[in-house]
Formats: sequence, structure tokens, C-alpha cells
Amino acid sequence: MSKVERWRRRFLDKRLKGLGDLPRRGHAPKFGSVTRCEIIALACEPIGQKNTGKDKSGKEKYIPITRTIEQVRQKAIARRIVPQIGWTTVQRILSQGDIRPHLVRGWLHSPDPKFREKVTEICELYLNPPPGTTVLCIDEMTGVQATEHRFPDHWGPGTPRGCPRREWEYKRHGTQTVIAAFDVLTGHVVATCGETRKGEDLVRFMGEVAAEYPKGTVHIIWDNLNIHFDGPTKRWLQFNRRNDERFVFHYTPKHASWVNQVELFFSIVHRQCLRHGDFHSKDELRTALLGFIALWNQERAHPFRWKFSGYPLQGEDKLAA
Repeated sequence: MSKVERWRRRFLDKRLKGLGDLPRRGHAPKFGSVTRCEIIALACEPIGQKNTGKDKSGKEKYIPITRTIEQVRQKAIARRIVPQIGWTTVQRILSQGDIRPHLVRGWLHSPDPKFREKVTEICELYLNPPPGTTVLCIDEMTGVQATEHRFPDHWGPGTPRGCPRREWEYKRHGTQTVIAAFDVLTGHVVATCGETRKGEDLVRFMGEVAAEYPKGTVHIIWDNLNIHFDGPTKRWLQFNRRNDERFVFHYTPKHASWVNQVELFFSIVHRQCLRHGDFHSKDELRTALLGFIALWNQERAHPFRWKFSGYPLQGEDKLAA
């Protein structure tokens, strides 16, 4: 029977009602806005609380335990919100709603009362550095693990979408710490790699920076780590005296080290050098890191297109530190 004949028979049997859509296998039923809101409300409704200890004031802390998508599906049927519903339909309703309790998007808020002043000062150095000066972003990449995969990656039939399968088990061969200075104007990187991140390590590295940039004022941008301050030995006061007072230190706001551009470079190192690396020793890891940075300086060094739009996130109301 042709499609035209089937449509004619449906019209003769049920008139206009016979021309409506019939239930089709594989198509989820459509739910109204009220039902959708009830399902979203189920997802927002906590099913209990978990005691996580006490806070600084001695009060007990609790966190809500929320439902999984499968639990939302089961509860919707149990409460007779819907006669039947699938997991995928629940997930679709939650993903399309204005309220999405199954998703959390993170953001960073700096409690620093001088957030605007510090960020404005740093961004001005990025965009309009004083003539004849150098702007360097400095930070440490700590705990870089020399991990060796126990088995090689598997390529071949059955690999999903052309990507390799990687065995989860690996061996640890220790860690290294990278200290790097990123030149905002040129993208050139000065770096060292070693066992520790102590005050003397940073002072030694800054000596290399001073030798790399022997003339002119050098603006240093770094975060609020303890070794970035003078300390009892007045390390940076003494360092500046040895280098003709050429270094000016700028500190990112508290809990806002992401303002430091060297973090962008560390992200590149992680994605392009470490993520797929297989290192059998700390020496091998150190060679790979310094080799990647040398290659960056020779062929790829470039400044980043800096853009900051974080002021709207820093509301007038103070958040707890």
C-alpha cells in the first residue's frame, strides 16, 4: 500500500482526526511547561545532607545531597508527575531549562579590597608599558610529575573516533619545579627547572633574569606567594641593591593569580609538552621541559592578545575571604 493510499484510508476512517501524527517508536512524548518545571524542581530538591565537620567557629557544616538524573526520573514516575519517562528525556529537559541544577560553572572572586587598583595597574603595564622598560610575568609550575605509562598507547581497530586508548596505570619517577619569566612584549621565556621551590631557588633564578635583561627598568608581575616577598632576610631589597634598583615588583590581587600572563604559557606547556608525555626519569622530564621552552623561544615566541573583562564580576558587596 502506497503512502497516498494509507493517508486516504486514515481520512476515510477518522476524517480530520486521522491526519494527525500517530505515536512513533523512538520519539519521546512531549511534556508541557508545568511538567517540565516539576521535573526541574525535583532536580533542585535535595534528598538529604552530609555532615562535613565543623567550621572555624565550631558550627557543624552540611552540604546538600542532590539527585542524579536517574533518581529524578524514578521520583517523577513515583510522584505521578509523568506515567513514564526516559533518562535521555529528563536530561534534555534539564539541559534546555532556564534553571540547570545539574550544571555548575565556576568563577573566581578576589576578596582583595584593592582589586581594581591592582588589576588596572597590571593591565596598563601589559597594554602600555613605559618606553625602554621590560615587563616580565613570573611564576612557578610546581609538582610536575615524571610519569611513565606502564603500557604504550594502543592504535588500531576499535579505538574510538581515531583517538588512541591509553592504559590508566603508570609509574611515578619524582617531580620537578619550573620557574619561568614571560616577556609580555616579545613572548620570550626565561626558565629554570629543579627539585625545589624555595626562596634561594627564586633568588638564583632572578639572578639569571637580571643577566638576561642587564639594562633598563624591569617590572616584575607575580602573585602573593610567601617567597615573592622580602621575608626576614629582605631578599628582594638586597637583590635590588645589587642590580641598581632596576626592578619594580607588582603583586596580583589575592586569589587572582590568573591575571598573570605566564599562566597562559604554563597552559601551553601542559597541553603540548606534558599531557601526552611519557617520562622515565626526572632528568628526562627536565630535558623535555627545557627543550620545549628553547623551541618556543627559537620558533614560536609571541606576545598574547591580552583582554580583561573581569570588573563586572567584582561586585560592590564583599564576599567572605
